[in-house]
Amino acid sequence: MADSKPSIAVIGLGIMGGPMAANLVKAGYSVTGYNLHADKVQQLVDAGGKGADSIADAVKDADVIITMVPDSPDVETVALGEDGLIAHATKGALWIDTSSIRPDVAVEVAKQATDAGLEALDAPVSGGEKGAIEATLSIMVGGEPAAFERAKPVLDAVGGTVVHVGPSGSGQTVKAANQLIVAGTIELVAEALVFLEAYGVDTDAAIKVLAGGLAGNRILDNKAASMVAREFNPGFRVDLHHKDMGIVTSAAREAGVAIPLGAVTAQLMGSLRQLGHGDLDHSALLLLVEQLSGRTKDTD
Repeated sequence: MADSKPSIAVIGLGIMGGPMAANLVKAGYSVTGYNLHADKVQQLVDAGGKGADSIADAVKDADVIITMVPDSPDVETVALGEDGLIAHATKGALWIDTSSIRPDVAVEVAKQATDAGLEALDAPVSGGEKGAIEATLSIMVGGEPAAFERAKPVLDAVGGTVVHVGPSGSGQTVKAANQLIVAGTIELVAEALVFLEAYGVDTDAAIKVLAGGLAGNRILDNKAASMVAREFNPGFRVDLHHKDMGIVTSAAREAGVAIPLGAVTAQLMGSLRQLGHGDLDHSALLLLVEQLSGRTKDTD
């Protein structure tokens, strides 16, 4: 029964948060959403959810609060202060932050939420817009085990792989490692595609055989075809991956861990952004490889 399920507030209804909220509605939850842009709220209403005019309005009666916003300062703004969720949530509510932010910020805001009588989890996701739409996200969760068990049925409605990885901040640490691997893989796939094209190879055939061997990976499966077609509609924007690479390089430096390939990839992502491609999908690293190779093509 729908009324036996916890009521959910979702703050942030963008590329990721919007589909996640819609999937929670499909799973039978009562979902109230808030976003800075009213059209995003209306999309949730059209999908069967409810709209709120403020964070306070969204969270006041919610059993579970999910946030999905771009960066650490956004989480702090949404969570803290007079208009934040911590001030207006019901005592005992569970807050699940699915944003990708700095691990130290995740630890601090979770502490403040706990001190205010809430349960808090950092639960960043991987899988991009496609994973959000299809409810197949990989979700890495940091926080208390009891809070994770409470959250798991909700997260199962939006994700295909949901794993508790440790105490507060651990989810964000694992997400940083995820973004390191994803960016590096995109860069290598981009280099391989430009290399293949330079030799006039049938790229569709090449992608098929590469994907079937040890070089096989999700980037080849999900993004290679659009990269070849120079279609970079954002599933995950360069701007956001640039932010995430800043998180992982900073965290690695603090831990004394060398990430030489990651550091170079972070520079490449930053360069792509500085060239004005921040709103494109992160697979647009291909454009930078082309430019460095002197093989730039006209794109729409």
